[in-house]
Amino acid sequence: MTNAVIECIESRSAAKYYDPTATLSDDQIRELVRIGTSAPTSFHIQNWRFIAVRSSEAKARLSPIAWSQPPITEAAVTFIICGQLADSSVIPERLAPLVEAGVMPAAMVSDWELPARDLYLEHPQRQRDEAVRTATFGASAIIYAARSLGLGSTPMIGFDAEGVAREFGLAENEVPVMLLAIGAERPGNWAQKPRRPLAEVLDLV
Repeated sequence: MTNAVIECIESRSAAKYYDPTATLSDDQIRELVRIGTSAPTSFHIQNWRFIAVRSSEAKARLSPIAWSQPPITEAAVTFIICGQLADSSVIPERLAPLVEAGVMPAAMVSDWELPARDLYLEHPQRQRDEAVRTATFGASAIIYAARSLGLGSTPMIGFDAEGVAREFGLAENEVPVMLLAIGAERPGNWAQKPRRPLAEVLDLV
């Protein structure tokens, strides 16, 4: 019996061609992001934001600062995947629902906040690294959720980061990590490309 999750991972490929007439409802977009936010984050800080570029007007604003890549205008939606600089001060707020639900003892909150403060507070590079990690985890979850729903996806790093930040009002603590187009595919997309042999990428120690 085929495992559906593994099938989604192994059959996914970056789509080049989308049906420009196909759309996703706002509820479908919300559901993709809800699934994306099930991905792991350091200390549960959930330091991400997703900007869903799905109107013609917004696509027209994004396209010229993203190298006019066709998926931006042809796919149903392109997410601007933002990671937020890791900030240990938000931990009590982010953990409060766990305490209220009885999942975590209240006394444990400081056990998470203090090491996070040591890890990030005086280390801007670590803060940024965590923003990129978090955003990438969320984007990956959306990619595979989209695949499971029969939708194509295209992660893109070709864009003017400063232009995106300016045009779409990113905060100073937000990093535009990637663009992620999602939509119904049209014929002509490739199957997943062969990967390097495991012997070249895996060490068993």
